[in-house]
Amino acid sequence: MRPVDEHILETMRDEGNMTPDALENTFDVTVANYASNRLSELAKYGLVERLGTGLYRLTDDGRAFLDEELDASTLDPVDES
Repeated sequence: MRPVDEHILETMRDEGNMTPDALENTFDVTVANYASNRLSELAKYGLVERLGTGLYRLTDDGRAFLDEELDASTLDPVDES
């Protein structure tokens, strides 16, 4: 987890389903595809879920992390098979 990841999750909790472009507009990011890369990493660990091309939503684990009920360091990558 990076410090920006918590901000991404908090934004998604407040705003709902989001695209990487919408997230990049909420905070200062000058690196192309940064939000997309972070969302992919968060999805890898089950904190967000990809709904379709470029659209993500917060999962129950993501909410539990924000509510300090889940330690992200204990998460293993999600099996997507």
